[in-house]
Amino acid sequence: MPTITLIEFNGTSHAIEAETGKSLMQNAIDNGVPGIDADCGGACACGTCHCFVEAAWLPATGSADAMEEAMLGMRPDRTELSRLSCQISVSDELDGMVVHLPEYQM
Repeated sequence: MPTITLIEFNGTSHAIEAETGKSLMQNAIDNGVPGIDADCGGACACGTCHCFVEAAWLPATGSADAMEEAMLGMRPDRTELSRLSCQISVSDELDGMVVHLPEYQM
């Protein structure tokens, strides 16, 4: 199981043992990490699982498709590091990844 660290906007860090094959969003929810609202349940229809992937890890997460891009486009806090955690499938290649959570999902 890869270890992924999610850091809340206030700086609180959560290192989780993530289950491969599940989304980062579902792993965060399963591990009680606050700051991933996931109002749509992972259907890429709301943008409330927004996160900022540290730049070195972006290539390992894959590319955002058109639907994810549309959802991210509605985020006022979007940056070049933005992804929706429901669209990141956890794999062993993500072991050690660090993700930051936005202020608006506290």
